[in-house]
Amino acid sequence: MLSDAIAALRCPVCQGPCHLGEGPNRAILCGAGHVFDAAKQGYFNLLTGKGTVFEADTADMVAARQRFLDGGHYAELAGTIASLAAEAMQGPDPAVLDAGTGTGHYLHAVLHKTPAKAVGLDISKFALRRAAHLNPQAANLVWDIWRPLPLADHSMDVVLVVFAPRNPPEFARVLRPGGTLLVVTPRPGHLAEAAERTGMLSIQEGKEAKLAETLSEHFLPGRTINLDVPLTLDPGQLADLAFMGPAGHHLDSHKTPGTADGTESLHTTAKFQIGIFRSRETRP
Repeated sequence: MLSDAIAALRCPVCQGPCHLGEGPNRAILCGAGHVFDAAKQGYFNLLTGKGTVFEADTADMVAARQRFLDGGHYAELAGTIASLAAEAMQGPDPAVLDAGTGTGHYLHAVLHKTPAKAVGLDISKFALRRAAHLNPQAANLVWDIWRPLPLADHSMDVVLVVFAPRNPPEFARVLRPGGTLLVVTPRPGHLAEAAERTGMLSIQEGKEAKLAETLSEHFLPGRTINLDVPLTLDPGQLADLAFMGPAGHHLDSHKTPGTADGTESLHTTAKFQIGIFRSRETRP
């Protein structure tokens, strides 16, 4: 499956087709001779030039995310995503892109339900170390999603975006005609009690409408699924929840506000919106 996934890539230097090199030291190669060696943990770094200006998740943030997700708190979300992706991958050569794959948690759920060639992109090498271990059959790549994606035109059935940046023109380019974009975002009230205790950012009103507007040029809206998941978190789990997201860039993992003292559990609700969008290009 890894060689199939790499065959869907395009060289970030010359845009030529890529293939997996033979031999014990794995590498991505193109016909023009550009080579991208695998890190010892199994992922590939395709970023060239100045790299990226975006701040990647740290090792501690990634560890917090893995502990929290491995605890099963978002299992219902992962299962729903996997089912929706399975509906969209009914062809003979199913393929999925996870844009902002993180630790590979949600992509793993998709591939467990529907074996497919898969590509995972993230700017954090710490996250990709875990993603490559969890999903070794996928091409796990260090990449900046705001750049042109290193993928062939019309090579994916599904693009998955879970709490990650969105690049609508590129998502539309790499999707096959009639392909599916699944976007997971928080709704107002998401983890409100946790945010109040820890200082996490609250969710602004109107984000749903803004999302639809930013995608409207390239995608047709489909179903929207609202998913509420009640959670009861002990102080350690609450600290991981706060530290694993964007606020983790500004928090001390050992001194997260509202979690360091006491043993009282917190009751809160994760409020997700799953937007299902279709490529404006139709199948012949």
